Amino acid sequence: MELVHCIYTSAARSPAFGRKELDELLKVCRTNNQAHGVTGMLLFEKGSFFQILEGERSQVEALFDKIATDPRHVRINKLIVERIAQRDFGEWTMGHGEISALDLLRIPGLNDFFSRGQSYEQLNEGRAKLLLAAFRDGDWRTRLS
Repeated sequence: MELVHCIYTSAARSPAFGRKELDELLKVCRTNNQAHGVTGMLLFEKGSFFQILEGERSQVEALFDKIATDPRHVRINKLIVERIAQRDFGEWTMGHGEISALDLLRIPGLNDFFSRGQSYEQLNEGRAKLLLAAFRDGDWRTRLS
């Protein structure tokens, strides 16, 4: 088995996508991910998604392909797919964090990025890894549920 993570960003197609829609999406994701052995985390801020999927390569790739055709997402950008030694978010079928724009400004190495009004959609591979590390290694992890 080859364990990988896939990190991608996207935008909500509907500007009206809000808390109710996010809760519905998380419920479906958690059920589907559990059935396929996929774990990870999802951040959502001002219409923009940042997601990490972890699992067996074929399962993660199949899930990403499904997400890429999901009508709720536009401007999908796969930033990273790489082998990992272990899961970073193994305890969550889909951890979700309530992170404000102000919180994002406090992440070392990303404060300049988010202070310019950038969204998850503009992240590059290096900044995506900084965001991953902030949740994997820091107290930000406690904000996931």
